[in-house]
Amino acid sequence: MAKSVGSYIFNAVRGGAVGTSEALPGISGGTVALIVGLYDKLIGGAGHVVSGIKRYVTDVPRGRGKDRAMEQFRQVDWPVLVPALIGMAVALVMALLLIAPLVEEYTQYAYAVFFGLVLACLWIPYTGAGRTWRAGHYLLALAFAALTFFLTGLPGADLPTHPAVVFLVASVAICALVLPGMSGSFILLTVGLYTPTKDAVASLDFVYLGTFALGMITGLAVFVKILQYLLENFHHMTLVVLTGLMAGSLRALWPWQNEEREILAPTDVPVTVTLMVVGFAVVVAAIVWERRKRLQSEDAAVPHSTSV
Repeated sequence: MAKSVGSYIFNAVRGGAVGTSEALPGISGGTVALIVGLYDKLIGGAGHVVSGIKRYVTDVPRGRGKDRAMEQFRQVDWPVLVPALIGMAVALVMALLLIAPLVEEYTQYAYAVFFGLVLACLWIPYTGAGRTWRAGHYLLALAFAALTFFLTGLPGADLPTHPAVVFLVASVAICALVLPGMSGSFILLTVGLYTPTKDAVASLDFVYLGTFALGMITGLAVFVKILQYLLENFHHMTLVVLTGLMAGSLRALWPWQNEEREILAPTDVPVTVTLMVVGFAVVVAAIVWERRKRLQSEDAAVPHSTSV
């Protein structure tokens, strides 16, 4: 069935939400992808694209044809993936130029909203496998939460903008796009490359941006296949780990901290807590809406008997 124009726009908007989050330190693109219902499509689609390119490169020169590559490409939901990626790219650039400066100016309020968003979003991987958690699952999630909590509390570094460094950092930061709980912008901020990257976008430094893009492509090609394999073969355990990562990442979004990650005494508590609640409520509303829509779809798919 052909997709409507409205569905393309909707998918572009969903991708835009993910792209916007990637420009903001502390908020994970993978987390937002979960919220807007794009996560499985992005991981699965990217995995099939990587496999298709790999098989094309290896099969065609050997005279094996394009069949195996095309089979992988056909498994990608292109009407969802293409608009989402376009929206993601446009929103990422716009957010770096327009929204990121506002977040830097009103960090406490912005982090309060993000804290509420991620806190509520923990419900998605926690219930995503549809299986009951046992004691070992809670311990594993707690271990990864503690590790993430420790890493996000480390003071920032100041790495040089050497092309090799930019390439390596970009290949790691892009993993945050597919790993809920980890923020690509936060990684850049931690190693001191957030401002240089934002400046490179503003000044159209194509050497820096080209190196960064090459690192992103390399990291994504490697990591997305690993994550796709884990989700397909160890789905429940992978979601347990992702839940722990997201819980630990809340440390990076705590509103009352300074640039050195030191915890501060709470200030302006009523407004800050209200914004936390707003962020939490937005995700809860999205989860409820998505569940109702799914139940309606399942109900519509079930044939109803008619009396004669």
